[in-house]
Amino acid sequence: MTIDVLRRPGLAERQARAAVAVLFFTNGALFANLLPRYPQIKADLGIGNAAYGLAVAAFPAGAVVAGLGAGVLVRRLGSARAAVASTLLTAAGILVAGLAQSVMLFAMALFLAGAMDAFTDVAQNAHGLRVQRRYGRSIINSFHAIWSIGAVTGGAMAAGAIALDLPLGVHLLISGVLFGVTACVALRFCLPGPDTEPAEEKETEAKEESREKGSTGGGRPLLTSRTRYVLAALVLIATAGTLVEDAGNSWAALYLSDSLNASAALAASGFIALVGAQFVGRILGDRFVDRFGQRAVARAGGFIAAAGMGLALAVPTVPGTILGFAAAGFGVATLVPAAMHEADELPGLKPGSGLTIVSWLMRLGFLLSPPVVGLVADEAGLRLGLLVVPLAGALVVVLAGVLGSRKRRPASDEG
Repeated sequence: MTIDVLRRPGLAERQARAAVAVLFFTNGALFANLLPRYPQIKADLGIGNAAYGLAVAAFPAGAVVAGLGAGVLVRRLGSARAAVASTLLTAAGILVAGLAQSVMLFAMALFLAGAMDAFTDVAQNAHGLRVQRRYGRSIINSFHAIWSIGAVTGGAMAAGAIALDLPLGVHLLISGVLFGVTACVALRFCLPGPDTEPAEEKETEAKEESREKGSTGGGRPLLTSRTRYVLAALVLIATAGTLVEDAGNSWAALYLSDSLNASAALAASGFIALVGAQFVGRILGDRFVDRFGQRAVARAGGFIAAAGMGLALAVPTVPGTILGFAAAGFGVATLVPAAMHEADELPGLKPGSGLTIVSWLMRLGFLLSPPVVGLVADEAGLRLGLLVVPLAGALVVVLAGVLGSRKRRPASDEG
């Protein structure tokens, strides 16, 4: 086990870190401004639940369809430019969705917004990981925590716009312009130049030479079975995190209100507990990773999620279930950033490819989880359907060995 000594970041690194944090904030805030407006849009379009469900599924569908192209965009434009460009297009898609006068246009706009959101997700994480390499210690979890703050801010903005009876188009135009301009300003402070640092170029050249020696006759890199296994495991770890998140988003309030007879106000506490605990876990996650290593943190988190939610389902009470969702959110807080970081470092892949693959496939969790859990709930009850949470935690415990085990310690005062 190795221990990296941290160096103090310079002004450029600190500015870039703040810029990436702004990009994560805007990404979280943009779509959150639309979500509370969904009931109004549904009523204005005069559609039923089935048509509405299919329409809103266009957002994750767009992300899944377009996600694999994110790596190409990042390599051509650079991660910072790609993140800002796709942020602007996401804002445009959200505005069109809000103004749509037909279900078809609404779904098409959401599809565009989802596709651009997938590009933004990969690009901002790629640039965040580039800044993290310059820092020499884990900072990626703090970016995801900022995303959570952005989502809460966007939701609060939408609630305020509704309370003020602000027209939907005006509200989303203000939101899009505000966060679009903010992202453009942040671009000025991102790291300049190509995404491969000078110190990394020699390493990249050596890897390319190694790939050529071990390539097929057509010159294509020959991935080892070990790399394929690690990549598959990282996809499953990230997907486990998304499954737990979706359980809180889609089913927490329903389970508490319908199965446990909690009041509507109290039922909302399940989702709030999960998101709040996840935010705390991400704020603390970088310190934990630097001290204990990514592998130990993920394994402990998987155990906390499995044990906490498993106990809540085994002994169903309202307080216990709320605590169970909190344990699940805290446990999976670092999983997606960890999987993205490890995938971005995998040998035998083009820059950004591992990150793109993990980001793309983990979105299948958001797309497939609601119907799968719903099907189980219809057949055997929602309590059984929510077993997906402890099972996801157990899966992480089993697969966490593919994550890095390096610890890092701060530089001395003389450094």
